[in-house]
Amino acid sequence: MDLHLKGRNAVVLGGTRGIGRAIADTLAGEGANVAICARNAEQIEQAVADLKSRGVRATGAGVDITDGAALKAWIARAGDELGGIDMLFSNAGAMAQGADPESWQANFKLDVLGAVNAFDAARPFLEKAAEKNGDAAFVIIASVSAAESDSASSYGPIKAALIHYAKGLARQHAKRKIRANVVSPGMVYFEGGIWNMVEQSAPDYFKQAMARNPTGRAATPQEIANAAVFLASPASSYTTGVNLLVDGAISRRVNF
Repeated sequence: MDLHLKGRNAVVLGGTRGIGRAIADTLAGEGANVAICARNAEQIEQAVADLKSRGVRATGAGVDITDGAALKAWIARAGDELGGIDMLFSNAGAMAQGADPESWQANFKLDVLGAVNAFDAARPFLEKAAEKNGDAAFVIIASVSAAESDSASSYGPIKAALIHYAKGLARQHAKRKIRANVVSPGMVYFEGGIWNMVEQSAPDYFKQAMARNPTGRAATPQEIANAAVFLASPASSYTTGVNLLVDGAISRRVNF
């Protein structure tokens, strides 16, 4: 399927590893220009070089996403460098699992305020892109944990807040042809990721967790990226306000 992304411009938060990197690579493979940010400057440099090798324009910078002013300034620069922003992906997450105030604050500052500040900064670019091309998109990576709870962790409620936020944006900006959608992954495995670390530190628990999934395995970052890029593309131009579960059927809820 042609996703009609050639020559379009995308910004990806947390774009050097895991799901974010897979999103950036998939976009470049579709011919889109990409700007990425993350904390590790060396990883940014390598990722940008790899993206450019695919024949697209790419840029990146080390950014503390919890610093709202710095994040907004970088997105404005990225939009100018790329010549616009057609797609924005909010992928970065604090991954704090605790119920203590510090965990709540860490998740809120990075996950929620990161998405809010990113959209606010990208909105003028998205509006121009939508006016020009008839479509612009904001995609948030959340988690199936938004609707699954075993304890009073801060992680799930924060992801639920992102889904609620996206639905509001979708309705608010539909007339402007800016779409907002969420991809909620289940277990995602990659080297250096959370489930890779669980596998090394608690192999028995890792095996139990894998066995709970009807597919018997975790997703790859690429499988999540495929869903996210499709939702952001003009090929999905009538889809807005959805929360797409990509979880291998581990969740029991029925979406209707």
